[in-house]
Amino acid sequence: MRRILAVALCALMMLGLSAAAFADVPSGVEDGVLTIAMECAYAPYNWTQSDDSNGAVPIANVEGSYANGYDVMIAKKICEANGWQLEVLQSDWDSLVPGVQTGTFDAVIAGQSMTAERAEQVDFAGPYFYATIVCLTTADSRFANAQSLADLSGGSCTAQLATIWYDNCLPQIQGANILPAAETAPAMLMALITGNVDFVCTDMPTAQGAVNSYKDQQELVILDFSGTDGDFEFTEEERAENVNIGVSMMKGNTVLREAVDSVLSQMTVEDFNDLMAQAIAIAPTSEE
Repeated sequence: MRRILAVALCALMMLGLSAAAFADVPSGVEDGVLTIAMECAYAPYNWTQSDDSNGAVPIANVEGSYANGYDVMIAKKICEANGWQLEVLQSDWDSLVPGVQTGTFDAVIAGQSMTAERAEQVDFAGPYFYATIVCLTTADSRFANAQSLADLSGGSCTAQLATIWYDNCLPQIQGANILPAAETAPAMLMALITGNVDFVCTDMPTAQGAVNSYKDQQELVILDFSGTDGDFEFTEEERAENVNIGVSMMKGNTVLREAVDSVLSQMTVEDFNDLMAQAIAIAPTSEE
């Protein structure tokens, strides 16, 4: 009996230590500055430009460059509502989660899906967008008229590294020749434009942005199978993860999470879609 009590007391002590550790997590905005990270190369969510046109903000760690896009627009709304200044840092995709965990930046607003795997490593606020998963091909491709995933059999494809598109979606296409993942979204799109793959898998905003961006170079076609029997298959929980885009921050940072959620919860799906449409409209083309 004493042994059982000892084990129980030990477990309670561990839980108390864990709670205390989370209670000590700083919000990161004590100085009135929200420091966020993004790739600055993932239009229409985010991109780099050479000036502050269309509301772009300086990239603090890339001198002379400015960040813009849907993520920047959302970040500005969050900062305005909370009275914070905004600081944007450029960070590679695979450095975003580690950067949050180590406190290199306060949060990531970079088109991240709210997956269970990521939620084990970071806390999420949001969603701040709901994105359908689609495939993208060229207008002259033999797959341009595909009506389901089954019609993509035999095609070569890729997607961005460490994304649900590559890890969960492409394997569902029977008979597809899945090539190594692209390091970035632009690299993924370039593989399609240059003919190295027949199609790529991405989300709807990225596909819409690519259609606009490359319109003078290559006509692209979005293959949207949502709502049909030929769509990607997920459990209800998986589907929620796949379409929900969130703001990530250090585990236990409840102050920041609640502050961000207080803004995002007041926005509707229509608000998100309208803002994304604005981002797509001003996104740079491949010629710029």
